[in-house]
Amino acid sequence: MPAQIIHAGQACVVKEDNISERVYTIREGDTLVLQCLVTGHPRPQVRWTKTAGSASDKFQETSVFNETLRIEKIQRLQGGRYYCKAENGVGVPAIKSIRVDVQYLDEPILTVHQTISDVRGSFYQEKTVFLRCTVNSNPPARFIWKRGVETLSHSQDNGVDIYEPLYTQGETKVLKLKNLRPQDYASYTCQVSVRNVCGIPDKSIAFQLTNTTAPPNLKLSVNETVVVNPGDNVTMQCSLTGGDPLPEVVWSHSPNPMPPNSLIQEGNLTLWGIHMEDSGYYNCTAINNVGNPAKKTVNLLVRSMKNATFQITPDVIKESESIQLGQDLKLSCHVDAVPQEKVVYFWYKNGKPARVSDRLLISRNDPELPPVTSSLEIIDLRFSDYGTYLCIASFQGAPIPDLSVEVNISSETVPPTISVPKGQSTITVREGSRAELQCEVRGKPKPPIIWSRVDKEAPMPSGAMTVETYDGKLRLESVSREMSGTYKCQTARYNGFNIRPREALVQLNVQFPPVVEPTSQDVRQGLGRSITLRCAMLKGSPMKVATAVWRFSGNLLTLPPTEQQDYSELKVDSVSRETSGTYECSISNDVGVSSCLFQVSAKAYNPEFYYDTPNPTQSQKQSKNYSYVLQWTQKEPDAVDPILKYRLDVRQLNQRNTVQTLIPVKKMEKGLLLEHILPNLKVPQSYEVRLTPITDFGAGDMATRIIRYMEPINYPNPTDNTCRFEDEKICGFMQDKMDNFDWTRQNALTQNPKRTVNTGPLTDISGTPEGYYMFIEASRPRVTGDKARLISPLYNITAKCVSFFYHMYGKHIGSLNLLVRVRNKRAIDTQVWSLSGNRGNTWQQAHVPINPPGPFQIIFEGVRGTSYEGDIAIDDVSLKKGECPRKLIGTNTEVALLGNGVRTPHSSSLCGPLTFFLYVLLR
Repeated sequence: MPAQIIHAGQACVVKEDNISERVYTIREGDTLVLQCLVTGHPRPQVRWTKTAGSASDKFQETSVFNETLRIEKIQRLQGGRYYCKAENGVGVPAIKSIRVDVQYLDEPILTVHQTISDVRGSFYQEKTVFLRCTVNSNPPARFIWKRGVETLSHSQDNGVDIYEPLYTQGETKVLKLKNLRPQDYASYTCQVSVRNVCGIPDKSIAFQLTNTTAPPNLKLSVNETVVVNPGDNVTMQCSLTGGDPLPEVVWSHSPNPMPPNSLIQEGNLTLWGIHMEDSGYYNCTAINNVGNPAKKTVNLLVRSMKNATFQITPDVIKESESIQLGQDLKLSCHVDAVPQEKVVYFWYKNGKPARVSDRLLISRNDPELPPVTSSLEIIDLRFSDYGTYLCIASFQGAPIPDLSVEVNISSETVPPTISVPKGQSTITVREGSRAELQCEVRGKPKPPIIWSRVDKEAPMPSGAMTVETYDGKLRLESVSREMSGTYKCQTARYNGFNIRPREALVQLNVQFPPVVEPTSQDVRQGLGRSITLRCAMLKGSPMKVATAVWRFSGNLLTLPPTEQQDYSELKVDSVSRETSGTYECSISNDVGVSSCLFQVSAKAYNPEFYYDTPNPTQSQKQSKNYSYVLQWTQKEPDAVDPILKYRLDVRQLNQRNTVQTLIPVKKMEKGLLLEHILPNLKVPQSYEVRLTPITDFGAGDMATRIIRYMEPINYPNPTDNTCRFEDEKICGFMQDKMDNFDWTRQNALTQNPKRTVNTGPLTDISGTPEGYYMFIEASRPRVTGDKARLISPLYNITAKCVSFFYHMYGKHIGSLNLLVRVRNKRAIDTQVWSLSGNRGNTWQQAHVPINPPGPFQIIFEGVRGTSYEGDIAIDDVSLKKGECPRKLIGTNTEVALLGNGVRTPHSSSLCGPLTFFLYVLLR
């Protein structure tokens, strides 16, 4: 099953590289079209994949299942190696690759820099200036520096140095102006070019260097950090204090885009009605491509305060987990605020401000707690210390509401315990329903409960890794089978005791209907034979078959009871017309039902058309009809009764009438290639063909294909199959776009009446005025040595001989060459035959032996002689499967044999070993 990739898009160049890989060069924005030509039987399925680059073996996730890959407006990142993989279940898949090289040239960027030294006088007086030009391109760009209209180089000016710096991103060339001189104040142009590859034009950028050229400089009207309240309006002014040329001032916001309530005007940024999400860094940048950009940054903070929490920490030194008289106790209070460091905390006991003493300590930044957390520590707890403690967090002087938390300390303040209610440790629900998992918490105060999954590193249904609840219940809506597993509930270490979390586990079982195999199966068997149908349960919860019900064509079947298993079977004792049809097995696990469907029949499988027939189309020169060789094999012929015949239905496209033919079958076996010739088809009409196998059971599965008229050149069948150029498609031959002029198709009726006499044929080889042939016209504007090349389609066949007729009459005849192009690791054109000079006013036949190692093309190359009486013509071209006629041409004829050896005119000596012989039959 060989494969080949051809291109049909807007390629600039298609060539072979040194590693035997084809390279397809295309301009960015053009359309890429790659076609995978594959032979094989049954017809292979083609899949396109791509790697990111030559060093990567990882396929992209997306694949294209089509023989043709088309990418509109291709971008540079879409370049890389493309793979065409074809497989049909027989043997090893065929894989071919092609590297797509996307060509582009971006706009260049020019920046100006100076050496760092004391500034005296004008900015660049007696300074060294660097003009840096950078561009992204493929292939690498060529740089040209100009001062005015003068092209600069090392050799022309000692004050100029041009070099490529190291460690730069993109392609860069630097123009160095040493010890700036008055004549150096001028207009400079950096021109970049990819030498018109893919038609990409050159690009350039200019810069005017003066004695006032200077980098940008900025000044801000506000501090680097600005704190505002929600709803405020703020204006930040960014002023230019230097820069020539005049810099461009740009505001940006990170990490988010500029907010919709912002207004930028003449360098000023105003934010109206500020929200919390408007916080962040605002950058004012000035750029004029001289020196480095000037940048000023403002950190805008919007005051906010949320999430007030507390912690009760027993005596850490004594590793206590409960409150005990005589031990130390710490209460802590924290809020999430912006700016965090501006939060002020106030502590109260029983409604009165807490007073600091040698036994009561209040700290703002406890190293054992999150930053800006206030702690109240009681040394040697006494009964009198019991009470209600209040912590208030405040932005003093700001219109932000205070937040507070209250903690009660008494003999009833005890650490938490957690447990699962009786009968709730395992929860079983059906898929799609609601589930509630519960953990009970005791203690005072009761902390929040944090839920997570234990046996799977997967997030909770909300997408977060944990879920916080205050009542201990985890509610799951519309559960799926993936949610089955173990869940953990644990106490939080905030809004309660700051001790080791207490934990408990809950198991969730999600029941779902069975998953069965096969869901659908086509079962074929011969008449009178038995079959056994099995429907197996692959997955399900519970994983057991509760009931199995069989039906035939909708009617319930009665089966004897069997032991409970994970499958159910039905035996059909004898396949017949009466027992053929649809069998359904419905398996239940008390949660749901799933079905296996079996289509039982004795009808034959479909035939499989053979699409690689070497020469399907056959036509005669004067006939308006053609015949077509239809070939096929039979899919699984031994699965059913022997095939007796085929019913063939042929219909011309866009017509209703169908011609039916019965084709008897004498012998049938798997892989046997069957053949039938469709006669009397009209040129150039296409036809729909339907082929149906017939057995004792009746008609089998039908196969359909479209056959289209094409006049190919291949080796002949027993009937004549020669390309005579009678059709305008000229048998799929193409004019070479890289030559000097084209071959012309004509006959005696279409000849130019003013044609040159004493050269060229009057008719084709048949001698009839209607017969066509191909020829080259040697008259003006053609000049000596001009070439016209006619290239055949790609042939994927075994051929050993090319036969054709040629006509070379005229005193100025040049040469006619025959070449064979082989595309394997690289495209190689080998000249296998050549003839020069006047051969008389007659058609003569040549038989040229060839031995291509793989798919190939043949090329007819006509070379114009010294003047206009040099027309050359060809006709009746064919490829032959067998050897050429064995009549060796004499050594005094002008024939060149190219390969590893060369036979020159009037010479019988060989240069190097001869790899094959050339035979020509002159007639």
